[in-house]
Amino acid sequence: MIGAEVTERERVITWEDPSVGAAAMPSMSGLDYLHSMMGRKLPPPPMNELLNMTLIEAAPGTATFTCHPDESHYNPIGTVHGGLVCTLLDSALGCAVQTTLPQGTGYTSIEIKVNYLRSVRAGSGPLTCTGIVSKPGSRVAFADGTVTDASGKLVATATGSLLVFPFT
Repeated sequence: MIGAEVTERERVITWEDPSVGAAAMPSMSGLDYLHSMMGRKLPPPPMNELLNMTLIEAAPGTATFTCHPDESHYNPIGTVHGGLVCTLLDSALGCAVQTTLPQGTGYTSIEIKVNYLRSVRAGSGPLTCTGIVSKPGSRVAFADGTVTDASGKLVATATGSLLVFPFT
């Protein structure tokens, strides 16, 4: 680096085998599956470890994550990359929809629209992201989400649609 003191920064990421949870999902309702992950009976997805986010609450029609952004999430201009916030929102919207799904049913995102309202830095966290189902569905479901920083300020909002399908 030109004109800057170089200091080493390192982050070690470990995760559990994601196939364990994926194999269990078709035999459980969406809400039971998420509760099993939160209770550590099933492993969380590796993405949670990578992005330093945790599912902390799941109830019918809603899911809440926390995320602790750090410098490893920074973009070239020295703020947390918007992709982290978008991923957090996508996860909360998806899991909110998952809480409404019966056994043998899955989902995937079709579309997400994010409004970024303020920048995030390593000191902004923890971030809290809540997804709420606005319209459940047997083929397409819709959800809304918000992200707030540690001081309770609104960081971003999102709306999304998710495809609902039977596991085969």
